Amino acid sequence: MVRPTNDVILVRYGELALKSRHVRNRYEKTLMSNIRSMLDAMDVDYDDLSREWGRIYVHTTNPAAVGAAARVFGVVSVSPAITCEPTLESVASTAADVGESIINENESFGIRARRSGNHEFSSRDIGVACGDAVFERVRELNPKVDLTTPDREIMVEVRQNKGFVYTDVVNGTGGLPLGTQGKMVALVSGGIDSPVAAWLMMKRGCEVIPVYVNNEPHSDDTMRQRALECLSVLQTWAPGHPFNAYEVPNGISLDAFLSNCQRRYACIFCRRMMYRIAAGIMEKEGAFGIITGSSLGQVASQTSENMMAETCGIHVPIYHPLIGLDKTEIIDIARKIGTYDASIRPAMCCTAVPEKPATAAKCGEVCSEEDNLDVDKLLMDALSGAKIIDPIEYS
Repeated sequence: MVRPTNDVILVRYGELALKSRHVRNRYEKTLMSNIRSMLDAMDVDYDDLSREWGRIYVHTTNPAAVGAAARVFGVVSVSPAITCEPTLESVASTAADVGESIINENESFGIRARRSGNHEFSSRDIGVACGDAVFERVRELNPKVDLTTPDREIMVEVRQNKGFVYTDVVNGTGGLPLGTQGKMVALVSGGIDSPVAAWLMMKRGCEVIPVYVNNEPHSDDTMRQRALECLSVLQTWAPGHPFNAYEVPNGISLDAFLSNCQRRYACIFCRRMMYRIAAGIMEKEGAFGIITGSSLGQVASQTSENMMAETCGIHVPIYHPLIGLDKTEIIDIARKIGTYDASIRPAMCCTAVPEKPATAAKCGEVCSEEDNLDVDKLLMDALSGAKIIDPIEYS
């Protein structure tokens, strides 16, 4: 028998269900908008979206909608389902149709039933009715009922006004709906780590404002191209939320650090200037923090002492979502989200990196060295040279 056609995608969400009614309502509306944007961006046709307490529904027969909806931040899982009436007779008949199409000879099956709303029957009643109907329909195949580890599972969900029968639960991206936690500036270098950091904060609901700090002539266009490729991938996770990405020159500042300060502090001075640049853009854009790709102890500049020295006197929130991850874990995420290949393309390394960088810098030492510089002017020059990157470059 040909399996009945799925006509709806059940979309489940997680922690936003714990919010107050007012906040949850707002988050659900944002999530629905983001699902629409993802479906449109991936050219998936659908009739409509609807919602009720605890569920969002994508009304479509297009199987591609499953992958599209699962990709949206805030979605915990999705299931392509068949709609039926919220009665024992209707769900049992539909379950039997599904069972007949998927159960093979001598296979076991199990019914997973749940209900919500006001009904004259229980979840157990649903399970019994559907199990009996499936068994009778495929009796000649010598089926077995196994509620622990069945060969085939049929899920039946009865809500107030509709019943749903399905066999698959596809994991979603999770997190919170993009756009519910304000904006943050993300320092994106084109390496492996920073795009992953930006993605993780997007997963927590933050819209990101990518900032690429260009170190030319101490680097070249190859690193910039890697960063643009990463932005292109990240943008696919955020349809409906186009990036306002910045490029800011930093080569003159690096020259000043190398000429007037101890070279072993070069990476720390560079980092401090990046934070100042990001803070300037943060203020301009009305954002609430800075995102970095730092992972504790991964490289010389990311020791606990250096990370403290980098932030002395910089009074804005700085988030390090990778701080407790090792390189293997970060690479795994980069592969999953699609930025890894772009991040490992051949590129020129920064020539300003010292041969023996400081690994235990002190705030006082760093600030004292910076007294040799006109930091305010360097920052002003950098910000005056900032430009919005044309989306065409990473679309």
